[in-house]
Amino acid sequence: MVEYVMPAPKRRRGRPRAGESDARERIMAAAIDEFADAGYEGATIRGIAARAGVDSALVHHHFGTKADLFGAAIGAPMRPDLALPEILAGPREEVGERIMRFVLGAWEQPEVRRRGVVLMRAALGNKLTTPLLAGFLSRELLSRIARSLDVPDAELRASLVASQVAGMLIARYVLKLPALAEASVDDLVSRVAPTIQRYLYE
Repeated sequence: MVEYVMPAPKRRRGRPRAGESDARERIMAAAIDEFADAGYEGATIRGIAARAGVDSALVHHHFGTKADLFGAAIGAPMRPDLALPEILAGPREEVGERIMRFVLGAWEQPEVRRRGVVLMRAALGNKLTTPLLAGFLSRELLSRIARSLDVPDAELRASLVASQVAGMLIARYVLKLPALAEASVDDLVSRVAPTIQRYLYE
């Protein structure tokens, strides 16, 4: 079973110099502007550093990768992109189950669920947030799943998985449809995982 654990902050090269105590806040503000103007795909660490008036190494020092910085900028409650290598590394016949257990296991945590619902509502109703989140998921999650499949319709298969997972999250945690909201994680995994498995490998 893959359990969700919030990653520890990464320490990288580019230690802050004297007078840069506000660098983290400047970087965060610059990242929000850069992602808003260029989208997830177009935004770069170098561009964010230039906006913040710091060296690129300092951005890496405070936030790690572009995906890490984006997660911090939008207040992401969970990072499925970090768990994906472990999810895909196990037995292929159990990938669908591992995906569902990871997602539902994370969202059953009250803080993850609270922040996740806020983010999902924003993504569904905001013309700025929607393409940003879609760009992040496409590059950091769906494209990696697709590459692991090595079939002509891999991107479609990965997108179908995303649609299944997103639909489950919306129905259970946002709309709170009674039957889904009251069902146990084990019951939902047993019913939904075979569909995800079929999307990926059949």
